[in-house]
Amino acid sequence: MIVRIMGEGQLEVAESHLPELNKLDDELLAEMERGDGPGFRRTLQALLEKVRALGEPLPDASLEPSELILPAAEATLEEVRELLGEDGLIPAPDAPTA
Repeated sequence: MIVRIMGEGQLEVAESHLPELNKLDDELLAEMERGDGPGFRRTLQALLEKVRALGEPLPDASLEPSELILPAAEATLEEVRELLGEDGLIPAPDAPTA
């Protein structure tokens, strides 16, 4: 699947990594609901680092449609709230992707 990190570019990430990414996404959602700013920042960074570690960057000239769009590392809690779907930033493995 193609994942875009806003302001950085696209990476190809194997769908087999979705459960691992969903755990971080669930933590991020819980921190947002609690208004835990430091926890939110820490978990957002961990999620983006995990995507970078697991993914293969696509060339800048690539025009592949992104199946997931993640916020930039410096995104605020409010900005991320605007990006959330029912399942968070990353849909459950059995949920349809955008």
